[in-house]
Amino acid sequence: MLFFRGENELREWQRARNVTTGEILSLEQLWELSQHWYGNRLDKNYHGRSLEEAQEIFREMGFTAPFWYVI
Repeated sequence: MLFFRGENELREWQRARNVTTGEILSLEQLWELSQHWYGNRLDKNYHGRSLEEAQEIFREMGFTAPFWYVI
């Protein structure tokens, strides 16, 4: 995961290294994802999540790009 001040900075970084983008998230989206992803990790009965459960989180957040569903 890399952080950039804006999309222009990201694009410059990509051009300089000849790499493509996986997925771009705002800090707000990243915060929301982290709450869904880590919100129950300290629960006594936490058991991890299945692939289907992970993909459900992505769907709930509106992440529909193939990036989120490649195994």
